[in-house]
Amino acid sequence: MCGIAGVFGAHDEAMLKRMGDSIAHRGPDGEGIYSDGANVGYAHRRLAIIDRAHGDQPFVTEDGRYAAVYNGEVYNYRELMAELEALGHTFRTACDTEVVVRAFAEWGESAFDRFNGMFAVAIHDTETGKSYLARDHFGIKPIYLASVDGLDGSHRLVFGSEIKAVLASGLVEAAPDEVTLYRYLRFRIHEDSDRTFFAGIEKVRPGELVVVDHGTVERRMFTTLREDLLADGPRSPFTKDTTKEFKERLTEAIRMRLVGEVPVGTALSGGLDSSTVVAVISKLMKQHAQDVESVGSTQNSFSAVFPGSVNDEERYVDAVIAKAEGPVDCHKIKPNPDEFLEDLADFVRTQEEPTISTGPYAQYKVMQEATKHVTVLLDGQGADEMMAGYLPYYFVYLRQLRKEKQYAKLMREVVSSTDVLSRYGKQVVRGKLGLDKPVDIRQMLDKGFAKQHKGETFSPVPDDLRARLVEDIFANSLPSLLRYEDRNTMRFSLEGRVPFLDFTLLRFLFTLEPEAIIKQGWNKKVLRDSVRGLLPDTIVDRRNKIGFTTPEREWFLRIKNHVHTVFRSDSFGSRPYFDQASVLRAFEEFIAGKNSDTMLFWRMLNVELWLRTFVDPPGTHIDSTTSAAKEYFAANPGKDIAITTASSGRVLRYPIQTDAFAKGDDFHTKISEYGAEFATRAAESDDHAEALNSPWFLAVSEKVVAISQGRSYFLWEIKPSFAARKLQKFVVRTPAGIGLGSPETMQLAIQEAGLARIVAASAAGAVGKVVGRKGLFYQLAGPAVRAIDGPTQYSLYPSNVSAKLAPADPGKAAAELADRLRRVLPKQAADTFQGVAIIDANDLGCNILGQATTVSEERIAEMFKDNPLGQGAQRTPLAVVVMPKQGS
Repeated sequence: MCGIAGVFGAHDEAMLKRMGDSIAHRGPDGEGIYSDGANVGYAHRRLAIIDRAHGDQPFVTEDGRYAAVYNGEVYNYRELMAELEALGHTFRTACDTEVVVRAFAEWGESAFDRFNGMFAVAIHDTETGKSYLARDHFGIKPIYLASVDGLDGSHRLVFGSEIKAVLASGLVEAAPDEVTLYRYLRFRIHEDSDRTFFAGIEKVRPGELVVVDHGTVERRMFTTLREDLLADGPRSPFTKDTTKEFKERLTEAIRMRLVGEVPVGTALSGGLDSSTVVAVISKLMKQHAQDVESVGSTQNSFSAVFPGSVNDEERYVDAVIAKAEGPVDCHKIKPNPDEFLEDLADFVRTQEEPTISTGPYAQYKVMQEATKHVTVLLDGQGADEMMAGYLPYYFVYLRQLRKEKQYAKLMREVVSSTDVLSRYGKQVVRGKLGLDKPVDIRQMLDKGFAKQHKGETFSPVPDDLRARLVEDIFANSLPSLLRYEDRNTMRFSLEGRVPFLDFTLLRFLFTLEPEAIIKQGWNKKVLRDSVRGLLPDTIVDRRNKIGFTTPEREWFLRIKNHVHTVFRSDSFGSRPYFDQASVLRAFEEFIAGKNSDTMLFWRMLNVELWLRTFVDPPGTHIDSTTSAAKEYFAANPGKDIAITTASSGRVLRYPIQTDAFAKGDDFHTKISEYGAEFATRAAESDDHAEALNSPWFLAVSEKVVAISQGRSYFLWEIKPSFAARKLQKFVVRTPAGIGLGSPETMQLAIQEAGLARIVAASAAGAVGKVVGRKGLFYQLAGPAVRAIDGPTQYSLYPSNVSAKLAPADPGKAAAELADRLRRVLPKQAADTFQGVAIIDANDLGCNILGQATTVSEERIAEMFKDNPLGQGAQRTPLAVVVMPKQGS
């Protein structure tokens, strides 16, 4: 397994080096560059697995005619090598790379259809000047292309194993392909064409060959596999003999994929497919079959488990391990939503394009652990698409039987499938009863965006099982799963192998009657019959497939605050793709338990994060969950330590940066510790030792007191009344973005002061505007209403998604805090300490909610008229205020 990249056309070594470095994770064991000096340049990163000592790339034949870079494994390379040796070829390595190149030299383009495995290869023929790019039959290994026309009329074709390499060339600018974005958001589909999420960057399709001939580019298929699978013709009966042959072919496909000089392990989800791989390898180990030495004396398997979750498959994993014929060391990984948030940026960058769900993250975590133990990992990918592993396939088959007028068989299948179909029926009933409100993605999309792409459709084959399976193998379903696996494995320098995707096995399967796939309500019938006795009956007879996925609904409820932050952000709201208000409303209904379509919310979240990662200019977005540490005695950016006031003269305000405050915090102790720390550090500082010799007090933002007292509420926890929604429309929103100008904050005002008082205050405020008197609303509503704060976009989480009441009894809180702080201060600082004030300051002014100081409220307000604490990401809710003695 490796990473390849290159340019057909003008290039230089620095460009090739950048491209190779961008995919270094795909090949940490070696790197190389090839250039013909003008028209062809290749970069390669190697993950050494076969013939580790001699398999360096780019590979160039002795006569210099062929130069190649190659990513993947051809599992029948030994047989091909023997055939080529019989034809007169000699080999200088034992590596499949050389087999690929010499096979091409012998058989030309037809060689690619002989390769049983996974591959992405670029070959340059210096004699003809032609270059070739080929991708394996199933598209297990990726190749991306971008065509670049220069202003001087030149033409270049850039390619790479990942989009990162194409972008690293510097020839292609990242921009969204809006057709792909729309289809992904609208239909949950994104791999059914050669387009990607990046405008101008395309995929080489499974089984496709790209020929570059002196500037011209031709694309065509090198295999007829897809057409052969769809061809009409007599089908072999599904019998014990055909089941036996299927088992033998599958066993050989698994054995072939054990080849290598590095440790080989397995990914075990607990489902039928991955369990089969684990069990067959255990049996091969017992038989001492060829190539099993790569597994070692004990098979290493890796499973994602979710204890306590409905998605947990640990009991199935344990059952497989207990039944295995050889020793298995099962490594259980327990992904959780907190790790998911930590890994999210890297996961988005790893995948390069959005994913259908968060399920691939479970695989990401499995690979992160597996790389500590093995270099190659086998799994059960592809079996679902080959043998109708998903619920919709039942409906396709039933429609097919109806279309073919096989009514007797149709009725038998319906009756046999009752337990499977009932699960779908329960979902429909829940929706009809309003227990699980459906979310219409069309309402979430910007109307202009939706109108622009209204011609886009997605209509999978509805009533032909064979055609639907082929469609999903090569377009709808499997390509996305293969992309997820390629990125997740290669992110951690692992090679993923998928033994079910052996084209000889698939060809055989499709020669059988449909009953080999679905019979009497059982899908994967031939596989179930093949492994009965090898696997526990609980696995063989299992219906409820889960696979490598996450408990997405549980996770989204856990991380709802962070998701809501993204959906409320200016960047999300400014995208031409979403109706922000509708998205927020739907997500808040999800939080309230009224819908459960987390896959839809994930798609929108993933698009936003993808745009931020790959498209938006660097530095555009500030992480709202963190803020940079400031120098201890420094002012906040754009603010000053000193201010001169009419009533107090020169005053110094030292903002103190703190950790976040949360509901239930002992704010008296926490704030006192910060105050005492300031006094100690000031005394030890040459520049600030004299500061607290003058009278001083501590100013405390009301936010941290209110939050600690439990008087801060997430927006989705507040249920605005009809009156709140109407009254907030008459509020003039301030430049600071706070106040009662939202239904949520107006609802808090009604709860705090009563509806009658708020209505009366609103009427007085309206009259005041007419006669030119300001402030009447708050004079009547009261200081507690004045102190209500709404969310501010650039505040730290959770303030950016919360509304806050004033602190309870702020005067008492200030007095108790002053007493607590006085007791922990050094004596010198305590002697000049004047108390504590709890303030509500913003860029429009300052209100004193409660205080226990010797300083008047008017003087304190004047000291904070420029808001030295800030109200964004500064994380400075405290300030030491020093009133220097005259002349000092």
